[in-house]
Amino acid sequence: MTLADASLTALRVFREVAERGTLTAAAAVLGYTQSAVSRQIAALERAAGAPLLERHPSGVRLTPAGHVVLRRAVAVVAEVDAGARELAGMPDRPATVRLGWFASAGALLVPRALAALSRSHPAVTVVTREGSTPALVRAVRAGTVDLALLASAPPFRPPDSEAPALALRTLTERPLLLALPAGHPLARGEGVDIVDLRGQRWIAAPRAGEDQLMGVWPGLDERPEIVHTVRDWLAKLALVAEGFGLTTIPASLAGAVPPGVRVLPVRGGPQEQRRLLLARLPGPLAEPAALLSDALRAAAVETSAPFG
Repeated sequence: MTLADASLTALRVFREVAERGTLTAAAAVLGYTQSAVSRQIAALERAAGAPLLERHPSGVRLTPAGHVVLRRAVAVVAEVDAGARELAGMPDRPATVRLGWFASAGALLVPRALAALSRSHPAVTVVTREGSTPALVRAVRAGTVDLALLASAPPFRPPDSEAPALALRTLTERPLLLALPAGHPLARGEGVDIVDLRGQRWIAAPRAGEDQLMGVWPGLDERPEIVHTVRDWLAKLALVAEGFGLTTIPASLAGAVPPGVRVLPVRGGPQEQRRLLLARLPGPLAEPAALLSDALRAAAVETSAPFG
């Protein structure tokens, strides 16, 4: 038995597992039982003659052989789907771009970029999905998104260590900002000294899969007082507006804060820069994706303009 004997179902299942990161998540999306997913993966491994996945407590990772099979699976499934559309008399979708984005990018950046692209190139269709950085990176690798917007913090490591390395375009690099109630004593000036952040109350949430808190100013020399744990950015800012605490925001969100919130830079301590990255698989970029990339770059510069 060789890889040429692998079924299309097994290839689809494997692609879904590679994207979702766990057999359980893939089974839920596909509507299969976990044992059915496991059987398809086992059949594909027999056909490939090598293990394709490494099992870890947090999920699965592709082996070197798994990466080879994934690249082939993505190409085969795409060709079969294109053939099915052609046989059904449906037009192909060469002008469709699939974009993944991290949560706060949807507040201002993504809608602004899509609106600009729609005006300049109405024939280009963009379909989008929100996700965490690990999920978006897996989706890029699995070929289910063409481009992914990622946020990156120092020391600015690559989003994963797999080969080939993803092609990364830096759209902007701007300082992290502080959002605080307009009536807060620290909101009276044009900036906040880092020493004055000691003893403040914070609205924050854990970063997906990590211990690091999003919403607390990095590097505080005390254990922060977290009064509200919130993942939704708009909910965080609404709580700030009502005076319940402080939070941090990327520069791209500064133009989307509600009334009652001031956004200020923080003085002192190390520079807390944030990069906005656009990730994709290496290789030539199709024209529709290139047009979307440029629209995202223009919107990123606009929404991340120096605040004040």
